[in-house]
Amino acid sequence: MTDRARAISAFITPFGLFEWNRMPFGLKNAPQIYQRLIDNALYGFTRIPPPGSDPRSTDVFEVGEADDPDRPSVIGRRSWDQLCDRVDALLEACDKWNLSISVVKSFWGMNKVEYLGHRVSKYGLEANPKDLEALTDLAFTGSLRSMQSFLGSLNYYSRFIEDYAIYAAVLYELREVGFAAMSKDDSPRKRPIQEDDRVDPRWIRDHRAFETLKSKIASTPILRHFDMDREAVVIVYGSDWAISAALVQEYDQIYYPITFVNRTLKSNELNYSPVEKEVLALLRILDLGYNMLVGRRIRVLTRYSTLAWLFRSTGLQGRLGQWASLLSPWMLEIVKCVKGEEEILGVIAAISFDGSARVKRGGGAYSAILWKLPEWTVIEARSAYMEDLTVNEAEYHGLFDTRRFSENCRRCAVTSVTWILYWTVIGGSLGCGAAIPV
Repeated sequence: MTDRARAISAFITPFGLFEWNRMPFGLKNAPQIYQRLIDNALYGFTRIPPPGSDPRSTDVFEVGEADDPDRPSVIGRRSWDQLCDRVDALLEACDKWNLSISVVKSFWGMNKVEYLGHRVSKYGLEANPKDLEALTDLAFTGSLRSMQSFLGSLNYYSRFIEDYAIYAAVLYELREVGFAAMSKDDSPRKRPIQEDDRVDPRWIRDHRAFETLKSKIASTPILRHFDMDREAVVIVYGSDWAISAALVQEYDQIYYPITFVNRTLKSNELNYSPVEKEVLALLRILDLGYNMLVGRRIRVLTRYSTLAWLFRSTGLQGRLGQWASLLSPWMLEIVKCVKGEEEILGVIAAISFDGSARVKRGGGAYSAILWKLPEWTVIEARSAYMEDLTVNEAEYHGLFDTRRFSENCRRCAVTSVTWILYWTVIGGSLGCGAAIPV
């Protein structure tokens, strides 16, 4: 801590004024400073000159060299002697930078280590939830807060579940009102819901997604370490309400996953075509896997050969032109899946689950009023709300109600914002803004 930092971070206690000699936890910029120190200390530490050879202060970026990019981990080596040399260089770098290492928290010479809820080995990365048995035995929750906690714990391991967003979308749609209605009848929570139960079909979908996610977190695959010498293959898929992408690499004619990426679609993306949804999935995997994929040729497996049209077309406008601009720096080989490779997409597609999640489409309201002129007396009025209702459909329903109101009237005029819609149904042609006689 500098003199100014000590004065700023000082604190008062009943025993007097205290100042920090070393940077404490809790300061706003402490994590950034600590991470920068670690990055500088371990940057190319295997090739830093031994301490004492140069009494002057040295810049590690000048005297050190970056490690080979194909190394799977910082301290990992293929033999015991190489590992010992690596650890010796690490301790030497820590001594030079005045860094201390906790012996109790350190593990040396392990084939597999547990780190932040994961198991890391030479074979790849495995999910290791803290209490997997309690998670898999969890009954369907009865409150929104409990469901959010469940989804939050699974979201940490979403990279291991190839279709996480497809199944979790229906659970993210749950609201407190729905749980309040379910609490009146505890039968959905006492036992698994069956197809023939007399309950809201929504809860059947929710239970199915809930049980599926629990089974998937219990059987997550091993994610291989990315091999710079092998070809990168990206598989994209878009459903009605979510997009998914998988980064895989081929070993002995078998695709092994590196990571899975997925998310639910926004409201303005729901009406995108399947090709556009696959472009969104491709952009997402390129963004999240940038450090692994940048500067490499990537083979993209897709269901639609029209995805390649995006790169050949010259007159793109709107979002297509924007996407083409984002994809232009990448070296992509678009391959339409042939028989055999479609089996890979079948796993990601989760065909048996398609249609179970509710697509986030907004509803709408419409109304119709019959007045008597010239007093403008309301004779009859009606309004209603319908799910999945567009603006045009709302006007259709309102105009049809108005027509039913006016069946007993000798003379009636209908005024509508979108007048041409009604006249298209009834037949005829009118000028803009004119009243429509019925």
